[in-house]
Amino acid sequence: MGTTVYERQRPAASVIDQSLSGTRQSVFWLDDLPGVEPRPPYAGESTADLVIVGGGYTGLWTALLAKRRDPDARVVVLEAKRVGWAASGRNGGFCEASLTHGRDNGVNRWPDEIDRLDRLGLANLDGMGEDIAAHGIDADWERVGALSVATEPHQLAWLDEWVDEATSRGDRSLVRLDEAATRATVASPAYLGAVWETETNALVHPGKLVSGLATAAEEAGVVIHEASPVHALDDVAGAVKVVTLRGRITAKRVALATNVFPSLLKRNRLMTVPVYDYALMTEPLTDEQLAAVGWNDRQGISDLANQFHYYRLSADNRILYGGYDAVYHYGRRIREDYENRPESFRTLASHFFTTFPQLEGLRFTHRWAGAIDTSTQFCAFFGTARAGRVAYAAGFTGLGVAATRFAGDVMLDLLAGEKTERTELEMVRKRPLPFPPEPAAAIGINATRWSLDRADHSEGRRNLLLRTLDALGLGFDS
Repeated sequence: MGTTVYERQRPAASVIDQSLSGTRQSVFWLDDLPGVEPRPPYAGESTADLVIVGGGYTGLWTALLAKRRDPDARVVVLEAKRVGWAASGRNGGFCEASLTHGRDNGVNRWPDEIDRLDRLGLANLDGMGEDIAAHGIDADWERVGALSVATEPHQLAWLDEWVDEATSRGDRSLVRLDEAATRATVASPAYLGAVWETETNALVHPGKLVSGLATAAEEAGVVIHEASPVHALDDVAGAVKVVTLRGRITAKRVALATNVFPSLLKRNRLMTVPVYDYALMTEPLTDEQLAAVGWNDRQGISDLANQFHYYRLSADNRILYGGYDAVYHYGRRIREDYENRPESFRTLASHFFTTFPQLEGLRFTHRWAGAIDTSTQFCAFFGTARAGRVAYAAGFTGLGVAATRFAGDVMLDLLAGEKTERTELEMVRKRPLPFPPEPAAAIGINATRWSLDRADHSEGRRNLLLRTLDALGLGFDS
């Protein structure tokens, strides 16, 4: 069994200890926002044309797009805690055009639709940038592309195959960088080569985006209530009664945007599992430190391992560094105490200084975690319930910052009963397989995690379990 660069070039324990001393268990993106008065919880009895459950990206995009379609509609968003407090405020801010968690996943699952999915995904990303500008949302939007870096020799062939396949279908947006060119772009001794995706990726400040979307929705006439968890959906004649702790809303239509949290629909209770992801944020780099790294084009970066890292610069030149560990807890539980996992933060700090040894002495100011809504097809699934009066979207699997906007349009199409290019997609029409109940879920997920780690230590070779999952359409390699 081989070793990885993060094991061969491990920094001293004292470097890790110093970098983590004084780090806050808190989400930088949310701490970086100005104070906003809490929105009042919902109380009483009322009616609405559309009630949206969930005040993250999916819910807010759905609300904003709904008012664009019908400015006179009464649209209400019910958020259990605060707008954007969960995945929408905790992610890395990577906005990828792909709706399928990468082209390879899309090709494997929907080969006849992949070109259409790619086109719709790129149009969605373009539309996202246009909407941010049109609504005056100061979200630190940067259309800078992304670098996928090889850190092990066997990964170089993957880069070549990726570019060759894209070139064969006329896609000239990928730039293959050799070792020297990669290190000239971003100075890391861990890099052996890279592909620069120049058109299909952007970066955004997650907290500013979700805050700006909420403001834009309210300016369009959407009513948002925080501290308003929804407990049930009851059928009434030709409508759905949305039940909260302090009141009820009778809605013509309901959109469920609850992400990783247990669905209000029994049919979806086994469709996702929560997988915890961890991240660190550094203090701002000095001019000298930034010069030592380079990174003049400011791309988002990820590596090619199964247990991959993602990292990027913030507007004030901090480095967010996350990924690698993806932790599932028995019983699909979501708990605040799962967010403080010292071993994961130490691993990330160690890998950070392997990646950027010239930044030794830099400190991390924030550490945090969040639960990802993972589905068995590794991208969002969609559907309706209650005679078409309820729509849902979930299962983004960590790649939903841009895809949530597309999901909003899909749910609105479904609720309107419209036959559109979006609703005719097989990805939209067919549900993926559910995860099994416990204890099978925990056994299978943790065995898969172990196998992916072994593949990273075996030049990417996948064992029998991974090959079996691949054959069943359940395989995952990113």
